[in-house]
Amino acid sequence: MTDHPDHSLGLQDNTELLHRISARLAEKFTGVFARETVERYVFESYTALARTAKFSTYLPATTEHFANDRLAALAKSKNAVVSEVPEVLFVCVQNAGRSQMAAALLNVEAKGRIRVRSAGSMPASEFDPAVVTAMEEMGLDLSREYPKPLTEDVVRASDVVITMGCGDSCPIYPGKRYEDWDLTDPSGQPVETVRAIRDQNHDRVRGLVSSLLETRGRDTGAPDSSRSSSHGSVAD
Repeated sequence: MTDHPDHSLGLQDNTELLHRISARLAEKFTGVFARETVERYVFESYTALARTAKFSTYLPATTEHFANDRLAALAKSKNAVVSEVPEVLFVCVQNAGRSQMAAALLNVEAKGRIRVRSAGSMPASEFDPAVVTAMEEMGLDLSREYPKPLTEDVVRASDVVITMGCGDSCPIYPGKRYEDWDLTDPSGQPVETVRAIRDQNHDRVRGLVSSLLETRGRDTGAPDSSRSSSHGSVAD
């Protein structure tokens, strides 16, 4: 980012903008949530993201994206909508390294057949530079992603919750699959080490895709398309 730090990220000067975001999302979730609920989620999401935001340029866009994702998760957890694909949540402390790599890799490997989220218990203000470099080497651009705080609604909506070996804990709900992937923290590591962490992450992601889609194929009676080897997958 080339913007300058903005320390005036409070609600007072952005109320009108947040009301416009709320109006757009209220229209999108018509019949699912009251306008007051949507507005509350928008303002809460803005406040949560602004706590760690170093730059204000993208804050309105990330607020709208984050609030939309939280509302979609809430709708699923309340059975107001039905998800046709498994939903996976990756969690680490800063949501700036392992969990973001896993989410990006799973999005590519799953090809729309799995919904992917990531979050952090104490999100950082920006990504680790070596993580960005290692992912760019695979053709994956993280510039549109951002560290997000962990919220209960996204945990409730997830079918699989994966922590990244960093000691994070999540609320435990019945019927969900919980895993801990014990991966080295890439923060402050040289890019050579981060590449190895990325590749370990990638191996685990491939295994996750196979297991989730195989299970879904058995449940629905559909053929397991995840067995089509590595054609179309991200190159190592």
